[in-house]
Amino acid sequence: MYERSSVAELAGRLRQEVDRYSPGEKLPSSRDLVETHRVSPVTVSRALAQLAVEGLVVTRPGAGAYRAAPRTAPAAPGDTSWQEVALSADASADQVPRSVDAGGVLATLTAPPPGVIELSGGYLPPNLRPEKALSAALARAGRRPGAWERPPTEGVEELRGWFAREIGGHGGSVSAADVLITAGGQSAITTALRALAAPGAAVLVESPTYPGLLAAARASGLRPVPVPVDTDGVRPALLEGAFRASGARVFICQPLFQNPSGAVLSKERRTAVLDAARQAGAFVVEDDFARQLVHEDAGPLPDTLRSADPDGRVVHLRSLTKVTSPSLRVGALAAHGPVLERLRAVQTVDSFFVSRPLQEAALELVGAPAWPRHLRAVAARLRERREVMLTALAREVPALCVTHAPRGGHNLWLRLPDGTDEDALAGAALRAGVSVAPGRPYFAAEPAARHLRLSFAPAAGDSEIAEGVRRLRTACDEVLA
Repeated sequence: MYERSSVAELAGRLRQEVDRYSPGEKLPSSRDLVETHRVSPVTVSRALAQLAVEGLVVTRPGAGAYRAAPRTAPAAPGDTSWQEVALSADASADQVPRSVDAGGVLATLTAPPPGVIELSGGYLPPNLRPEKALSAALARAGRRPGAWERPPTEGVEELRGWFAREIGGHGGSVSAADVLITAGGQSAITTALRALAAPGAAVLVESPTYPGLLAAARASGLRPVPVPVDTDGVRPALLEGAFRASGARVFICQPLFQNPSGAVLSKERRTAVLDAARQAGAFVVEDDFARQLVHEDAGPLPDTLRSADPDGRVVHLRSLTKVTSPSLRVGALAAHGPVLERLRAVQTVDSFFVSRPLQEAALELVGAPAWPRHLRAVAARLRERREVMLTALAREVPALCVTHAPRGGHNLWLRLPDGTDEDALAGAALRAGVSVAPGRPYFAAEPAARHLRLSFAPAAGDSEIAEGVRRLRTACDEVLA
């Protein structure tokens, strides 16, 4: 069980007990709470902090926690109905209405209730994160000369050089001057979309694709146009047709272990994708989010599309977040030619720059001996977790078809029996004690079939994955009966 579950449980108990005390009366000490409830000091500290936020207790450093004075009645809410008009009024009738819908993203970011097994998220659990190495890196970073000074807007030079070597591969086709440091992958996606496409324009996306991409495109006033993928990646003939029909000048894709399908763009299609973009005079945005989520049995990986692109056709995205911690919001954009200045300008206007201490911590982390050990450990554990989930699915719910068993990434993409109500199944699964992601948010248009995405990354361990699938069977028995 995660630390957050223990915190929630202790906060619930203390919430019930706090009424026993008079306003201003001292609660038991942290040491007493640790012994009474058999939890860690960190759990006690976080639970008390939660009650302080709720206004139930007041904490005084060095003195302890006290029952807070009764809260006054909240002020009467104002009338916000005017906002419906202001937020829905478009500049002109011919513009694409701007839509900001974070529902598909929140489904993978929101922590499930205590006791619910998480098979819907996209981040590693605490026991797979390099938390000791991260803490040490952050401590060393804070002591670096100039660590708290304003960084260059494009990012710390050494970190840009590290990303350049990672992206360019052995050929050295990417230099530090081609790289911008970003606040994670989602920020890089938003920057790229805003820099490359004007509001109202079409942007080609894989179908299915990552909901955060669709949300970012629509929030920028863009029109996502789907191009179907199979196990070898996007289908080139359909991509060429979509460029012609839509007039799009941007195609954004995940050539390696695509989310959610797990597809890897084949060698022949890699060439075809670049040729199609060249004929259309378009950019290819390469979201390489899963390269460090490779499984132990994957074998040699293909080079990035950017490494074989001397003409600046490809804008490459990379992030450290997925393989480290949700809070290490450090990523990179790599581009060549005039577009690089456009990307830099958009990012500067949006956020000025990425926190220098965070950049320095990332640099310390990837340069430490613990870094390659961490990557090897993640590769081994993700392979094991994938096999545990595949075995459990075959045993418990054979009616759910695994479309592809990828050797990278963190999830499986399941096709549901025809006529299945995805939302009903996801709701039944939550009632059974497991969170799963329905497939509809992964499509820019109506999907040809119903799907479910199951992630083997966020669960605490193998037994929790197996138990989560068993609970999914309970949901399937209810919905598919």
